[in-house]
Amino acid sequence: MSFRRADVALRSVGRMARTRELMRLGVTDSELARAVRAGAIIRPRQGVYALPDASPDLVHAAEHGGTIGCCAAGVLYGLWILRAPKTAHVWMGAAGTHRGSCTSCRIHWDAGTVSVGVLPPIANVLLQIAQCADEDTFFAALESALRKSLLRARDILWLTRHLPVQLRWLVAFARADADSGLESLIRLRLHRLGIDVRTQVHIAGVGEVDFVIGARLIVEADGRANHDGDDMRAKDLQRDAVAAAQGYQTLRFTYAMIVRDWEMVVEAIVGALAHDLRD
Repeated sequence: MSFRRADVALRSVGRMARTRELMRLGVTDSELARAVRAGAIIRPRQGVYALPDASPDLVHAAEHGGTIGCCAAGVLYGLWILRAPKTAHVWMGAAGTHRGSCTSCRIHWDAGTVSVGVLPPIANVLLQIAQCADEDTFFAALESALRKSLLRARDILWLTRHLPVQLRWLVAFARADADSGLESLIRLRLHRLGIDVRTQVHIAGVGEVDFVIGARLIVEADGRANHDGDDMRAKDLQRDAVAAAQGYQTLRFTYAMIVRDWEMVVEAIVGALAHDLRD
């Protein structure tokens, strides 16, 4: 096999790899040593190499013999994460070898085999989130994974089987139609209060709304990305006016209101429903 530069080979396989994989690509021992001396690559631990721009979390996890886990892995999967633990989380698989000491790390030993620089399977990531984060964070991440079609039927079965019993109902309750974690939070939290909602409801002249509660209360979760700017504000107001002409009332809640002032959101919804019942 022809000679290859270590950094070029690493970039072709995803920024981190074991020595044997790089050698299969034509990288020699002397080239690895040269590239480390030159700063073209780094060595997180014996037998593992990475590019300098590899994720610091992945490099840290590799130093300890595993790969990145829990909420940080969820972020890299593109999941909606409400609250991430501040400590580093490392997945070791079922029989990994923890290397060195890390007093600030949370080590996960759930089933599977770690591959260098590769995230845990999505079901493992969700299990770790359920173990380390709160119920709301887990549920929003779960619905985000469903929305992105990251979970297969066997992943859902595995996750349900390994979850704590008290959390298994959340898998059955989860759906794939939540556009954001804010919608997941609203539906879950209102369910806890005994308030049923219809999701992604199409209303003539208005389009699809996030929720309808009762006969004519619309609830919209206005995430910053979709509702910033005068143009979007004007479109929202126009939709609300068209809905009002058909007898609907619309309540709109921002990220900050849903996440940091949920009691006010509940009061607004309950008040609107009470007014609706009096009419």
